[in-house]
Amino acid sequence: MVVSSLGASIIVGRRLGATGAGSLAVINITIALGVQLGCFGLPSANTYFISRNREDVGRAWANSLAFALLAGATIASGILVAAQVRPGAFGEIAASLIPIAVIALPFQLITLLGLNVFLALGQITRFNITEGVAQTAVVINAFIALILMRSGLRTVGSFNMATTVIVGVIIILMVRSVSKRIANESPWFDVATFRRMIRYGMKFHIAVVAALIIVRADVLLVNHFRGAAEAGVYAVAGQLANLVLMLPAVIATLLFPRTSAEPDPQARLTMRVTRHTAFILLIVCLAAVPCSFLIPAVYGTAFQQSTFQVLILLPGVYFMGIESVLVQHFTGSGLPIAVPMFWIVVVAFNLVLNVLLIPTYGATAAAIISSLTYALIFILVAIYFRIRTGNTLSTALVMERQEIRALVTLERLGVFFR
Repeated sequence: MVVSSLGASIIVGRRLGATGAGSLAVINITIALGVQLGCFGLPSANTYFISRNREDVGRAWANSLAFALLAGATIASGILVAAQVRPGAFGEIAASLIPIAVIALPFQLITLLGLNVFLALGQITRFNITEGVAQTAVVINAFIALILMRSGLRTVGSFNMATTVIVGVIIILMVRSVSKRIANESPWFDVATFRRMIRYGMKFHIAVVAALIIVRADVLLVNHFRGAAEAGVYAVAGQLANLVLMLPAVIATLLFPRTSAEPDPQARLTMRVTRHTAFILLIVCLAAVPCSFLIPAVYGTAFQQSTFQVLILLPGVYFMGIESVLVQHFTGSGLPIAVPMFWIVVVAFNLVLNVLLIPTYGATAAAIISSLTYALIFILVAIYFRIRTGNTLSTALVMERQEIRALVTLERLGVFFR
């Protein structure tokens, strides 16, 4: 996934420059926001409920599929209408690119829901292979469209749309097959199960959408106020930051079904995983510093400012990564309403400052605000964790000497989840 993401980004940056990279980033983020807004927390609800009772997989998937088709089509139509009514909202993005992208939106939603079913069932191999194939196709599509065919973003978008549709259909068939083996046939839409899933999912939905907004939506604001070229430069910086965040995101993804299936009021497992994550993530962030100076050489001189933006983002990325793991104690235990409220606070903080400062100070302001926002959500969740569990923050965040020794010497494999 890392190689594919970087590869596609480099090809687009090299062939189409900062403006092309910015245009593609804006389209991708718009669709990603549409998917997250439209899922209503059902991906996480799938993981939560199926982890607790595998017999729910048939009903959960039937509900998820019906909902994905309806919600995906509705949001795709809304984006198309917005592009027609307010074309200026997308800045310099060609209007012809929007319809191509939104066709894939329902299938992206189906894929997201299906992958969370695999996660809940512990089928990590299926999860990784499916996600890996989809990500690999992105760089292949960019290579074929921009290098071999010497075409443009329209061709890249068309290839990506076709790939998303194909992957979505494959996900439908795979999950249907798995659910038949585990549970009896279920009704097409089970109202009682759907209500339970939505009640849980909506709390989680606030946190997921808020996280996506503070991590990705500032690119849209930079594009709106400062143009596609500056948005493209900032998008590259944000992509490197997101690659660093991929490590804690993977760890959190694997931890979530464990905290859901095995109640742990003292959060012993979550703290053990968080301590290791904090230690390893510090090393990754330090390694990202020299890597950031390679951006102009890899992407081109137009992306020189990306290096400075990465350096601004990294402190916040470190705290955000730790928070994403620590909060799994709460997501696996029903998600107290306080956690979504924290995210509402930080989104308001982020958006107000971005709207005030980006028009004047551009992407540099966006990077500073993002880093501060990431640190703020960490502080709120860490204090709440301390209050609810009674554990000191040093116990939750600082590795013990024997743990460091075991990690460095690889004395124990699977140390995170033992």
